[in-house]
Amino acid sequence: MKFLSSREFKKSYRKLRRAEQERFKERIKIFGADPFDPMLRNHALVGKYEGCRSIAVGGDMRVVYRVTELGDVILLLDIGTHSKLYKS
Repeated sequence: MKFLSSREFKKSYRKLRRAEQERFKERIKIFGADPFDPMLRNHALVGKYEGCRSIAVGGDMRVVYRVTELGDVILLLDIGTHSKLYKS
């Protein structure tokens, strides 16, 4: 499985505290082994993120991603708190 990052994801990731970045790295390893591990709470999204999915990084932190047409390539769209990502 290959991961690509959008510009928005990279920008948001750089703003995270080091502990949050480390937690993301741990979760993405779990995701690579089993995208539907219960710890990740992987689920489909609706609304502005229709066609995307979200995983939990820990606490209120989420990652929004999309599976590309290639199937084994994951595009990381954004990372942040629930309220930052899902605000209207």
